[in-house]
Amino acid sequence: QNDQLRKQLSIAKESLKALTSSLAESNAAAEELRRKYSDLELRMEALGLASANKDRTKLEQRLLAAVSDLQLAQKERDQYRDQMLRLNEAVLCYLKTAQAGDAKARMDIEAQLRSTNTLITKSTSEPELPESSLMDGSVISVKEEWSFVVGNLGEKQGVKIGMPMRVMRDDRKIATLRVVDVRQKICGAVIQEMDSEKEKIKVGDRLQVDAHSDVSLR
Repeated sequence: QNDQLRKQLSIAKESLKALTSSLAESNAAAEELRRKYSDLELRMEALGLASANKDRTKLEQRLLAAVSDLQLAQKERDQYRDQMLRLNEAVLCYLKTAQAGDAKARMDIEAQLRSTNTLITKSTSEPELPESSLMDGSVISVKEEWSFVVGNLGEKQGVKIGMPMRVMRDDRKIATLRVVDVRQKICGAVIQEMDSEKEKIKVGDRLQVDAHSDVSLR
């Protein structure tokens, strides 16, 4: 009887590990697709691509593909979560009704169940981005062909359309931007002036609102 119980616990434990890994991968894929969708949508609106041209058509196609992939990833994530919840319940019922068994195996699988429940709880919550201020933002995306930059400052920090910003690296200014679109936690800005032709804006560069800039929107 102990051998049978040990075998069943081992199978349940491996199933939990596989489902936990799959859920983690699905969560990561869903978050990446969500960022891509938000980024593409922001770029279209910020650059005013309202006319029916090839660039807009391509972007719309990419947006639709991103939305479709995101919906599939979220559906798959929900399925993994439901499967794990059912497996948790079944294993707990089995542990309660089993008359004998390996104490270490029981402790191991109960630990796995606790870890799984923690993962499930995290999967249902939106990730929190670190808070930034108007003088301590950062570049999170750069599109050189459009002279376009996305920063992690948005309405929540008080960013407004038309605001000038400076891009900083090692305490020196390398570029001046102008905000053309604002969302709750991010903003899109066009590059107005580069302080050096040799340098390029990179993801991770610091962003600061430049209250004294007189650069006009071109």
